[in-house]
Amino acid sequence: MPTPRKALVSLEDTSYYHCVSRCVRKAFLCGVDRYTGQSYEHRRGWVENRLLELASVFAIDICAYVVMSNHIHLVLRVDADLVRSWSDIEVVSQWQKLFKGDSLNHDFIKGETLESYQQTIINKRVKEYRIRLMDISWFMRALNEPIARKANAEDKCKGRFWEGRFKSQALLDETAVLACMAYVDLNPIRAKIAKTPDTSDFTSIQRRIKAAMKGEQPTSLLPFVGDERKDMVNGLMFNAKDYLQLVDDTGRIIRSDKRGAITQSSLQLLDRLNLPQENWLKITSEFTKLFKGAVGTLQELDAYCEHSERKRRQGAANCHRWLDSA
Repeated sequence: MPTPRKALVSLEDTSYYHCVSRCVRKAFLCGVDRYTGQSYEHRRGWVENRLLELASVFAIDICAYVVMSNHIHLVLRVDADLVRSWSDIEVVSQWQKLFKGDSLNHDFIKGETLESYQQTIINKRVKEYRIRLMDISWFMRALNEPIARKANAEDKCKGRFWEGRFKSQALLDETAVLACMAYVDLNPIRAKIAKTPDTSDFTSIQRRIKAAMKGEQPTSLLPFVGDERKDMVNGLMFNAKDYLQLVDDTGRIIRSDKRGAITQSSLQLLDRLNLPQENWLKITSEFTKLFKGAVGTLQELDAYCEHSERKRRQGAANCHRWLDSA
């Protein structure tokens, strides 16, 4: 029996999660169908636009994403503090951006006086919406369902478009987060559909590179806040320039299969993570093969399993081999 989604999420241990959704049909989600020759490339735009829209509604940040021909990868961060800081009206307003509400919701947002029974209903809804707006399952549902409906309408058919359950794995420390982000960003390079990160369409790395060329960071993605701002928790604790360089170096090695091309700045970042270059290349090339469950050091994995009441440490051997390098 599959593990319930709520048992996989432990915000006490981490707010970062890697999610994957796959198309179940023989035809591709995007790209060109090898059987019919028909192009579905425009669907990548559907997915990307919807994804970025959801990031502005949910209290969930996007760290990395890629839209491949028959699946999507996401690295998400749940911002529980943000959703708790929203007022009741803000919670309902955020929910209304995606889902159609009734007249009671609209009256509440306008600040109109409600009867006691109406206020009771609203209070219940606010509590429910607040939970849903930080729920990865609701985020993925809001992403996948509209895409499936549009694709079915375009294909003039019915039935499942995505697998019944998206895959989710907890990223328990900064090494796991950074490695998973790089793995996601380098998907088109490994698949040989792009030669460099900046030519990888419908990816977070391309969006970050375009913004970096203007001296900016994309507002739709969780920003890098750098080492010097460790007191600022609302961001990735790395330097954006260092990450882009590391991904570029790693992509060149993966593409050309030549060792020793990691630059000095990238080596310094790996040293900070206490991760040998060989381990980094292995992880960013085979992340989903190496790790089937939560990803992190054994110490982090032990705490996660205890808090989520899991009896066995799935993938403990690989976590120890590739991440416990001290």
